[in-house]
Amino acid sequence: MGKQGSPRGRRVENQDLVMSYGVKEHEFRSLEMQHGGDPPIGRRLSGGEFNWDKVFLAKRLKNDSVKFTPCKGAYAGKRQMWWLHRHIKSIVFTLLLMGFLYLLDSLLFSIFDPALQNNFSLQGSSKTKVEMVPRTAKEGPVKLYERLLNLAASSLAEREFKQESSNLWEEPYPQGSSWKPCADKTSPHVVRAGKPRNVTGYILISANGGLNQQRVAVCNAVAVASLLNATLVIPKFLYSNVWKDPSQFGDIYQEDYFMDMLKDEVNIIKELPLNLKLLDVEAAGSLITDADLSKEATPDEYIKKILPLLLRNRVVHFLGYGNRLGFDPLPYELQRLRCKCNFHALKFAPKIQQTGSLLIRRIRRYDFAKSTLDKQLLGNLIPHVPLGPKHHTAEGPSKYLALHLRFEIDMVAYSMCEFGGGETERRELQAYREVHFPLVLERLKESKPLSPEELRKMGKCPLTPEEEALVLAGLGFKHRTYIYLAGSDIHGGQSRMQALTTLYPNLVTKEDLLTPSELAPFRNFSSQLAALDFIACATSDVFAITDSGSQLSSLVSGFRAYYGGGHAPTLRPSKKRLAAILSRNKTIGWQSFEEKIRKMIDEGQRVHVRGFGRSIYRHPRCKECMCRH
Repeated sequence: MGKQGSPRGRRVENQDLVMSYGVKEHEFRSLEMQHGGDPPIGRRLSGGEFNWDKVFLAKRLKNDSVKFTPCKGAYAGKRQMWWLHRHIKSIVFTLLLMGFLYLLDSLLFSIFDPALQNNFSLQGSSKTKVEMVPRTAKEGPVKLYERLLNLAASSLAEREFKQESSNLWEEPYPQGSSWKPCADKTSPHVVRAGKPRNVTGYILISANGGLNQQRVAVCNAVAVASLLNATLVIPKFLYSNVWKDPSQFGDIYQEDYFMDMLKDEVNIIKELPLNLKLLDVEAAGSLITDADLSKEATPDEYIKKILPLLLRNRVVHFLGYGNRLGFDPLPYELQRLRCKCNFHALKFAPKIQQTGSLLIRRIRRYDFAKSTLDKQLLGNLIPHVPLGPKHHTAEGPSKYLALHLRFEIDMVAYSMCEFGGGETERRELQAYREVHFPLVLERLKESKPLSPEELRKMGKCPLTPEEEALVLAGLGFKHRTYIYLAGSDIHGGQSRMQALTTLYPNLVTKEDLLTPSELAPFRNFSSQLAALDFIACATSDVFAITDSGSQLSSLVSGFRAYYGGGHAPTLRPSKKRLAAILSRNKTIGWQSFEEKIRKMIDEGQRVHVRGFGRSIYRHPRCKECMCRH
């Protein structure tokens, strides 16, 4: 892998690089053919009068041959020899030019063919895993915006060998660099010296969901323990039929580091005392579920409802605890503690850090940490992981963009939107809803549901890989941009991914970058695999999200804001604004499309202080989490 933007082929005319979306996946055509003009420049001969039609000449010679008499034969032969002598230079030049263009065409095909261009892939690694709901070969790829895809291909070809703007890889607003991490500093608002520890009892937490939901639950539990002045037992993670991962806290995070980092605020132990283990918590009335507390329960509600149980039974078990005690207004100290937990106390386990460092070094082809983000997520492991010679380079690190696509079957089905797959896709998604979302369907029967068109206009539909490809092209990212794809299986598989992989073939996942033996310890542990995605996204040069409501996207973008120092850009498209732009896909010019896309992303990158009701995990720029210099 070379540095970002370094050309791999000879400099050629830009018109020869245009990719075709109207025929086979890897075929190409020129700008002229897209607009119904002359044949492709790579297929034409120079010199207008010498651009012969071979079929026409063959027929003409055949017909003329029957008219030759013995008397005319000699004359015709001399005439042909005279003609050949006169035009020999033009013929030779034409043949040489055709040969050159043929070789050039082959070279360009090898450069742009995604199947030949997986520069990251290790020998023996698996293919990019995107298949979830396969489509038949007869159906072909789904393309909602074929005209815009052609324009995007033309634009990528035109700027392939031009200097790429450095602004793409930087945050546009310098105000971000004035915010510094400080949630780990001793709080001036609370003096804990001499305060009795664990005067109320013990708190058990069983967190549900996947990696990122559980992370939020852990930090909210820390805040609850502090609020109630209780001892927190290391949280347990519930097994989910969706995630199917038996991993516990110690499999994902460093327990001792977690306890030590928070020791001045909260007393944390690994196991409940033996005498309390024997207590039937449910029979004692100390089992707390979501039904026992309102979703946006305030600190006062915890004190009124939970504290008496804690004082009476010495233990309270929060079952299925998630995003609780996380809503404004909260006391300053509780918000600061939630920040400290998320950004400082939760360090990934050494096994995850070590494999994560391998992952990052193979993407970058670089041996050392680049930023504070690297050091915070990988500790001291990144400089010490051995790396084979084929992954080493004396050059600087290659830039890469991390993309979190939220286009899994559950997300797509739940949205109630349509994505161009016709009746087959509608039946498929409805069948999935009937199995997985029966309550949603029951509610829809009692109300008038919005149409798929209305949902799209409102920005309620997940972005497709095709739409994200158009966003990246509109921003100006080059064809050879290295892209790390995070997330689960993509609905529609390779067929749905074709638009993205054709415009941006240097797209890889952790399965491409790590060998089967390196991935083996993580098989069947989806949360641990998600932790690798978290690391790759958080340490990327640019992070692109498609769904602002995603927990991974929220936590990663918050982590980048906290530790990025104003140099870790995140691309947040507005689905509502993008839908309005794409509604003009049949008429909008490419230059106008680019301007609107860049304006949309630019507005999403403005530096704001956390507003009321915003999550501190996603928006840490506030006095409780960060210091402004």
